[in-house]
Amino acid sequence: MSEIREIELIFLLLLLFIIVFGLLARRLGTPYPIVMVVGGLLLGFVPGIPGITLNPDLVFLVVLPPLLYAAAWKTSWRDFKYNLVTIFLLAFGLVGFTVAAVALVAPSILQGFDWRLGLVLGAVVAPTDAIAATAIARRVGLPSRIVDILEGESLINDASGLLTLQFATAIVVHNRLPTLSSGILTFAWLIGGGIGLGLLVGWLVYFIERRINDGPIEIALSLLTPYAANLVAQEVQASGVLAVVACGLFLSRRSVIFFSPSVRIQAWSVWESLEFLLNGLVFVLIGLQLRSIRASIREYDLSTLLLNGAIFSVVLILIRLVWVFPGAGVSWLMRTRLLQQNERRPIARQVFVIGWTGMRGVVSLAAALALPSLLMDGSPFPQRNLIVFLAFFIICVTLILQGVTLPPLIRGLRLAAAQGPSCEELEARRIAIEAAIAYLQEARERDSKESAAIYEDLTRHYYKRLPRLQGGGEYHKDGAERERYLGLSLEALRIERGTAIRLRDEGRINDEVLRRIERELDLNESQIDRVG
Repeated sequence: MSEIREIELIFLLLLLFIIVFGLLARRLGTPYPIVMVVGGLLLGFVPGIPGITLNPDLVFLVVLPPLLYAAAWKTSWRDFKYNLVTIFLLAFGLVGFTVAAVALVAPSILQGFDWRLGLVLGAVVAPTDAIAATAIARRVGLPSRIVDILEGESLINDASGLLTLQFATAIVVHNRLPTLSSGILTFAWLIGGGIGLGLLVGWLVYFIERRINDGPIEIALSLLTPYAANLVAQEVQASGVLAVVACGLFLSRRSVIFFSPSVRIQAWSVWESLEFLLNGLVFVLIGLQLRSIRASIREYDLSTLLLNGAIFSVVLILIRLVWVFPGAGVSWLMRTRLLQQNERRPIARQVFVIGWTGMRGVVSLAAALALPSLLMDGSPFPQRNLIVFLAFFIICVTLILQGVTLPPLIRGLRLAAAQGPSCEELEARRIAIEAAIAYLQEARERDSKESAAIYEDLTRHYYKRLPRLQGGGEYHKDGAERERYLGLSLEALRIERGTAIRLRDEGRINDEVLRRIERELDLNESQIDRVG
């Protein structure tokens, strides 16, 4: 009973810290991941705060699947597909380059490391966390193309980093290199199996969703989906990360079909709150790990640890910068020559910003903590505690240093654009409204003259471009006419929705624009439903 009370107390304290730090971040105008990590670090020095050790299983099995699923859900497939070459060069090419570079330089800067431990360390710190980077980028108006690339990279490189870590750990634990054929087959199954099973789970959920229309049940199913995709993939030794991402991208494209407006409004509210809580939880927990990590490395001199951490952090930042400039050139050549994309040559300052946004997050720390304690011969895993400390150090340095300096860097390089209306969105709204007006005009010609006033009132609202129909507007003489008015209003909104979906499917708008239009239409439709 006392253990349950202690867990309850810790849970309540964490929720309190998340709320307080979230409010503080809003007041300071600073991305909440930075405030929460710093707050967690400071809390670790407060007497009486219970020591909380981050369980890697909590991250990989409980926290990571819904966060990846939410990120995939909000990703525009059109933009993801358009930037696929650049994203893959970062998510796979840069991860491989990072692992190889760390394996090469680690023995010379870290005492007791060889190339095998360098591989492990490189795989641990290779994945980036774009939450803080994209939060800052959107606030200061960084071009959406850069934000799309950063979000796409963070979706995929968790999988590539963890796959590489699996091979690197096996080399150390078993003290032998895998054969080339077995390595290729395993890698292909991890990627192909993960994507295939994720799509299969997504199709099954889509099949079920098409046959139900109940908010609580559908939201519960959406919460279950990422865990199901992750579990199914891991049961057959495929990549759970890629399964969740593939499932999220698949269902996001089809959510306009199976979610009703009321369910979509409820689902967005639930998922936004859940995403904030989970992100807040992991960033506060990162800061709170300082006490336990320091206790595990008492045999090391503190000044030596800090020096090694600082040197390694600089090396890791330089590795990313060294890769992104030639990588951007290769990506541009492949996209223009092979894919025939009308893409301008990348600008050096934009490439530098992409290189500077290599912030690490909870995946790196969880990967380090998940390293085995013993080798196959029963001896301790060499330098395990130091690897955990270095992962923790690089997370704090990149989140705080790069996170704080990113806004002035973007402004200094004159990459910040003034926030204004999206031309793509305005054009989509204009086309949708014109389609609704055309429908009303055609329906008026087919209908009786007694209904002319209803059509005139509705058409006038559309010509004024009112964002919401005010539940029957000015025209409601009696119950029958009022019902007729509301019915036509709903049908006009559905015409707008269908037009927006068609524009998305034709590639004229991306998924993010469609979601913004949908939200407005959902609110309008739910308001009319309530009035009716």
